[in-house]
Amino acid sequence: MRVSEYFKSYNISRFGNEQLVAKSALMLSLFFGPLTIINLVSFNSILLLFILYIISGFGMAGIGMCIMHDAIHGSYSPSLLVNKIMGYSINFIGANDKVWRLQHNVLHHTYTNIEHHDDDINPPFFLRFSPHSKRYKIHEFQHYYAWIFYGLSTISWITTKDFIRYRRFYNMGLVKGRKTYFIGLIKIALWKLVYYSYTLILPIVLTPFSTGTVIIAFICMHFITGLSISLVFQSAHLTPDASFPLPDSQGNIESKFMEHQLKTTCNFAPKNPLLTWILGGLTHQIEHHLFPNISHVHYRNLASIVKQTAFEYDLPYHSCDSFLSAIKMHFAMLKKLGQMK
Repeated sequence: MRVSEYFKSYNISRFGNEQLVAKSALMLSLFFGPLTIINLVSFNSILLLFILYIISGFGMAGIGMCIMHDAIHGSYSPSLLVNKIMGYSINFIGANDKVWRLQHNVLHHTYTNIEHHDDDINPPFFLRFSPHSKRYKIHEFQHYYAWIFYGLSTISWITTKDFIRYRRFYNMGLVKGRKTYFIGLIKIALWKLVYYSYTLILPIVLTPFSTGTVIIAFICMHFITGLSISLVFQSAHLTPDASFPLPDSQGNIESKFMEHQLKTTCNFAPKNPLLTWILGGLTHQIEHHLFPNISHVHYRNLASIVKQTAFEYDLPYHSCDSFLSAIKMHFAMLKKLGQMK
């Protein structure tokens, strides 16, 4: 109610604004600009090749956090068509809009931090993201090696993960019909072919650099993207303050939806407007999880309303003062999960 009154009193839309359009142009330019130079401009500097790919990696992360995230949630624009078009930006960075919608919008937002339901805490066996999952000896060291796999996460994403998830979603009944499933597989494969064509194949063919050099630069681009995105999303839910509730015998969670989101989600750097702008408002994950249909450009202004309301109802409102402190908390949580039985 208070959030609705905020938009009414200031006579503003809950969707994106000119700021979001400008940010979208910047992030798209950061991604496509360096790749265009690599493919069309002749140069012989390996250092420049790596710099351009790394810049493109930051642009890729920016597209993920600032454009497609809002668009697939339907908060980028009041126009369904605009949301659909901007949502396709995830396909241009190697992932898939339909798989992301099911994994993120449906599962992660509905079952936040619930094991076997929230895909964000269901990693490969060598990582342990929930106190309820099986512990292996190797997990004792995950707070050291997890960062490497975070950096490689989008490599997995653009190769196998989308296909594996799509198959699992089909088996779960989230993808209806065998024909729809196979058409979806073909579309995923074709989009990935388009992505690989201008990020890897053309640079190998058109530039004077060896195939190995281009592949290593390509991996560096993805390492930047994977590490950036993983730290932002994981630092919001895998912290000592966040809870990991289990459903009862009937499959129900004790807390109501909004209370559940407050218990399982953490903000960071709430007073850093630049970081909030760069990270697509994901410094305010609490506001995002409570109001995913509101564009991230409004989260900083909504935070005080949400925080005050949470305190009034004696509900948690977890927040770290800085991004660095959030990363340290996440590091501590990885260590704790690796040691606790």
